[in-house]
Amino acid sequence: MACKAKFSAIKHSRFVKSKPMVRSVGTRVVRKRYLIVCEGEKTEPNYFKSFVRILPRGSVQVDVVGEGCNTLSLVEDAEKRSKKSSKRNMPYDRVWVVFDRDSFSPSNFDNAISKAESKGFGCVWSNEAFELWYILHFEYRNTGMSRDEYKGRLTAHIGEEYKKNDPDMYGKLVDKQQDAIRNATKLLGTHGRLPPSRSNPATTVHKLVQELVALQDIR
Repeated sequence: MACKAKFSAIKHSRFVKSKPMVRSVGTRVVRKRYLIVCEGEKTEPNYFKSFVRILPRGSVQVDVVGEGCNTLSLVEDAEKRSKKSSKRNMPYDRVWVVFDRDSFSPSNFDNAISKAESKGFGCVWSNEAFELWYILHFEYRNTGMSRDEYKGRLTAHIGEEYKKNDPDMYGKLVDKQQDAIRNATKLLGTHGRLPPSRSNPATTVHKLVQELVALQDIR
C-alpha cells in the first residue's frame, strides 16, 4: 500500500522553530526534536499531538505524521524523513514509528519491528490494535479482543460512545496514565521471548509515553 502522508508539525508557542539543535551548558538550554510516524492517519496522531500540553516551553519540537500505509513502508518513510531533516541541519534526536498488528502477516509485522530497531528507531507496536493501550488505563487485560470488543469496553469505561478518531482521548485518559503504564509493562512481560506477532494482547505504547513524559523536565 502506498503511503498517504499527512504531516503535522506541531506548532505552538511551546515549541522552538525549526533550527539546528542547540545545547548550552551554562544556561541549561536543551532543544529536542522528535519525529513520530504513525501508520494510522488520525487515532494515533491525535493522541500523540496532545502531548503538547505537558511539554516545556521553548525546548521541544514534536513532528507527528499520519501515513496510512503498511508497516514496512512506514519504516522506510520514517528513514527518508529523518535523513532529509539531517541534510537540512535539523536532525531529529529521536525517531519513532507507530503501528498495529491488525491484518498484517506475522512475518511482515515482525520484520518491520526488526527493521525499525536496526535503524535505531523507537518502535511502538500493538497487537492487535492501538486501542489496547486505552483499555489498559482502566483494566489489566491479558486476553485478545476484536475491534468491536475494544469499542464496547471503552464505551463502558469512559461513559460515552467511543469514537476511534476522538481528538480528546488523551485528556480523557491522562489521570489513569500511570495505571496504563504499569498494566502495559506487566502484560508485555508475560510474553517472554515470543515474537511480537505472537504476543497477543500486548503493546509498547507505554515506552514512547514514558519518554515524552520525561521531556517535561527539560528546561
